[in-house]
Amino acid sequence: MYISHIKLQNFRNYKKLSLDLNSNINIFYGDNGQGKTNVIEAVFLCGMGKSFRTNKEQELIRLEENFSEVEVEFQKKDREGVIRIVLEKKKAIFLNGVKIKKLSDLLGKINLVIFSPDDLEILKEGPSKRRRFLDMMIGQLRPNYIHCLNLYLKTLEQRNNYLKQIRFESKQENMLEIWDEKLAEYAEKIVAYRIEFMQKIKEKLNTIHQDITEEKETLEIEYHTDAKTKEEFFRLLKQNHRLDMLKGYTTKGVHRDDFTIFINGRQVNIYGSQGQNRTVVLSLKLTELKIIEEEIGEEPILLLDDFMSELDEKRRNRLLQVMRNTQVLITCTDPLELRNVSSNLFKVENGEIKNKEAF
Repeated sequence: MYISHIKLQNFRNYKKLSLDLNSNINIFYGDNGQGKTNVIEAVFLCGMGKSFRTNKEQELIRLEENFSEVEVEFQKKDREGVIRIVLEKKKAIFLNGVKIKKLSDLLGKINLVIFSPDDLEILKEGPSKRRRFLDMMIGQLRPNYIHCLNLYLKTLEQRNNYLKQIRFESKQENMLEIWDEKLAEYAEKIVAYRIEFMQKIKEKLNTIHQDITEEKETLEIEYHTDAKTKEEFFRLLKQNHRLDMLKGYTTKGVHRDDFTIFINGRQVNIYGSQGQNRTVVLSLKLTELKIIEEEIGEEPILLLDDFMSELDEKRRNRLLQVMRNTQVLITCTDPLELRNVSSNLFKVENGEIKNKEAF
């Protein structure tokens, strides 16, 4: 799988860009703030339907312009296609010229794994980052998962609003069970997907990590959820009515799920060194890549946003081994010269590609 061509118009600091990409390595280098990450963000947008940097799509439109457009041409083993996204007052997504109605129709058309410095906080930060990691991986392979998750989050918002109305407007408490029923229905489906993929991660994570650390470290991963069946969720929500009404929000549910990783039996985000945390995140991302590859039968596209500089030589070499048969888009401040792989080197300056070198 690879992207053969990318076009940008009024995207971030790019007025116009039309660029052919190498099917293996593409390196975008230059000073900070010139637009390197914007290219990767545009590709991610076409794969996932949203940015990995902001929830405000207006920020993706070039200053003083009223629309933005991104288009990528992609090649897969069994087909080729074009994804075009237009950002105006509303977002419109087109697949092979046909406007799609919902995000789940886009997911999985091109498969991506992204590495960025923010990913180093997956373990150190709160559960939301770990849930996002799961959501991105599962959503690409099971588009219905995102559909269920969006329905859950919409129902959760409605339930939270009703909890506030009970507290401040004396609404009837027994109406809460309407929201409990729907939340429990969606939660059961979401947790089933998460358990399926946590099992896939368990099967690969430790093997990949031992390979990186020369079998010096062992990893275990545990998934935490409040309940697993619709009946358990419904009972849990009902048990917490009084607390939820007092706080004004839903205190239990899959929106609070989490996972913990242990290194040699000790919780890595508490007891692990900075280097160990980085190695575990690398192992986690390589596990994601391997799972996607096995699911779809070809390698996903790798996006490395200023990530190589965060790794020492051993971790960098491990990543380079993975990249040999994969299309990769890399951003960095200085040009990378990679041996024994085909690559294009692009210099980025103020929203323009100044030159292209092929190796």
